[in-house]
Amino acid sequence: MSFQAYLDNIEAKTGKTPREILAMAEARGFKDPKTKAGDILAWLKEEFDLGRGHGMAIVTVLKNGEIISDKHVNSGTAHSDPSNRLNLDGKDKAKYRS
Repeated sequence: MSFQAYLDNIEAKTGKTPREILAMAEARGFKDPKTKAGDILAWLKEEFDLGRGHGMAIVTVLKNGEIISDKHVNSGTAHSDPSNRLNLDGKDKAKYRS
């Protein structure tokens, strides 16, 4: 599954865009570099019933931003993404695909 597909599935499951969830995480202080991934994963599980894979997608964007490594861009693998910029604004806003 591509990184973007994880984010799109999170939106489908929670009804919230990735950007909305990231804002909630930041409001809870999870943007602090000292925050452990396990603390964020526990919150995502409790609040949204997200599993580890989907939770780690949020953790990764929270820690590293919306730009991902070029190694997965159009790689032809199961984790291939069309762009190195993730769309955090919802599935209906496909600006990352342009």
